Amino acid sequence: MRNFDFTPLWRSTIGFDRIFDLLDETQRTVEENYPPYNIERLGEDHYQISLALAGFSPDEIAITAEQNVLTVEGRKADEAKRDYLYRGIPAKGFKRQFNLADYVQVKTAAFDNGLLRIELARELPEAMKPRSIPIGGAEQITHKQAA
Repeated sequence: MRNFDFTPLWRSTIGFDRIFDLLDETQRTVEENYPPYNIERLGEDHYQISLALAGFSPDEIAITAEQNVLTVEGRKADEAKRDYLYRGIPAKGFKRQFNLADYVQVKTAAFDNGLLRIELARELPEAMKPRSIPIGGAEQITHKQAA
């Protein structure tokens, strides 16, 4: 993968630090393909992350959301020693992180048939939602005149 120098963008932007940090981090991070996952858009402001976690039980999985980062961790409980002839289902622990945009909240998580599904929704505060401004007549405008 090619690296991109963000220095020219730093000189001409203010307040975009988090975006550049995220882009920089993804260039440096070599992600492992375990566990496999999907990210779906279910609606305009609704999303779902599905992780394939064969061999894990719900009590071996921890989900944490804090400051725009969703972390999913899995730790296998110690099993009795088994004599596998072939082991194709990984049983290693993992830690997968997802960076969330502002105002994206984790709503629910469900584990069914080896799939962990996490529902997310973007919820803008009322103050940030567009609002309609009624137009009145000229009598509503007041002018202060200097004395």
